[in-house]
Amino acid sequence: MTPGSDEGDGADVASRPDERAAAGRRWRAVQLGGCGALLAVALTGGAIALGADPAPASVPVASRAVDPGVLGGADLDASIAALQAHLRSQPKDSGGWATLGLAYVEQARTKGDPSRYPQAEQALRRSLSLAPGNDQALAGRAALAAARHDFTGALTYADRALRQNPYSERALSSRIDALVELGRYAEASKAAATADARKPGVPVFTRYAYVHELRGDGTTARRVLQQALSAATSPGDTAYVSAQLGQLAWNQGDHTSALTYYARALAADDGYLPALEGRARAQAASGDRTAAIRGLEAVVSRYPLPGPLVALGELYEARGAAGDRARARRQYALVDAWTALARANGVNADLDTALAAADHGDKAAALRAARAEWARRQTVHTADALAWALHVNGRDAEALSYARTATATGYRNAAFLYHRGMIELATGHRTGGRASLTSALRLNPGFSPLGAARAREALEGTE
Repeated sequence: MTPGSDEGDGADVASRPDERAAAGRRWRAVQLGGCGALLAVALTGGAIALGADPAPASVPVASRAVDPGVLGGADLDASIAALQAHLRSQPKDSGGWATLGLAYVEQARTKGDPSRYPQAEQALRRSLSLAPGNDQALAGRAALAAARHDFTGALTYADRALRQNPYSERALSSRIDALVELGRYAEASKAAATADARKPGVPVFTRYAYVHELRGDGTTARRVLQQALSAATSPGDTAYVSAQLGQLAWNQGDHTSALTYYARALAADDGYLPALEGRARAQAASGDRTAAIRGLEAVVSRYPLPGPLVALGELYEARGAAGDRARARRQYALVDAWTALARANGVNADLDTALAAADHGDKAAALRAARAEWARRQTVHTADALAWALHVNGRDAEALSYARTATATGYRNAAFLYHRGMIELATGHRTGGRASLTSALRLNPGFSPLGAARAREALEGTE
């Protein structure tokens, strides 16, 4: 459906049921224990039943805001159950439907379950059919489009919502997200300042911080996140912001601080996925690979997403035993299964495909995906992915300009510097290559169990 077209009553959740069913079969075929129910294809029919207890439950305010990225898992599941119960008795509550749609978007994100996106779309369309043009549902459509990596659509819906309500926190936040992910960083900075003036709070603070980090200002990013943490009033807020601080510390190579922040996040919500994954990465970088592997195994058994799957595979691969290499290959194969299911549920997964396949899969497919993603949005992340996909396909002369683009904003990312350094060496820029690789290892010496080792080998080989 194109942005701005809100017709339909949402009676059919599965817009592509055959494709989703096929993706679900491919996923189940990889036999990951315990994940079948998590990644089941979305149910068709009425949106309310969806696994909820049929008995009505009391609900305080059904249409209270549910902000993606803030609520913790337990709170979110309880909110969804309460909303479902409320909407069974009050099916014409447009605000309740909009809130349910937003909650499904967040549930998909926190549980790694893209089958929730069609359910979110149905709920949001139902809200718009009851109250055409209502800002809460339009903001929900923006959040859903962003979650599916349709950032042009996200910007369109966010702008529509803000015309109705200039102080919509969700729309202000989604507008920043969309501009960042489209590579329009100057506009994103202005949008963040506007949002901070209109609706200061945890969702806006965290985005404001990320805009600064992308521009190389980690000091301001940390200060803003610490301000957000001091403003956190719920376990979900605390977990969310603490994990953001952990990620920032990790990016800057401060693994001790990262572990401290991740511990704080998990004290607030012991099942918070970004903190569980981040803690494992920081443990690996700190030398405790046994704990890191154990942590990532627990993560992927519940939430088999590309990032932790690749991280776990690389930790297995770094150990070097034949059995570990076989385990690594199984993790990389699961990325393909997740990608198929994500695409069947309307998610553009080209960036995930490019990043994983360049090192651990079909290199030609990685390049096709990276080119497709670059055509849609020109960000530092897509520039890095395209540079590396070109490199692994032997097209280093073409790769170099993209590698330089990835580091042009001042964003400090060790993986980007590693990729640039290897491409510079491959194109005969020995001095520049050594400088980039040295910077990568100085910034975050544990950025990747395989990449860091290869960077060191490359430096030794050019002495």
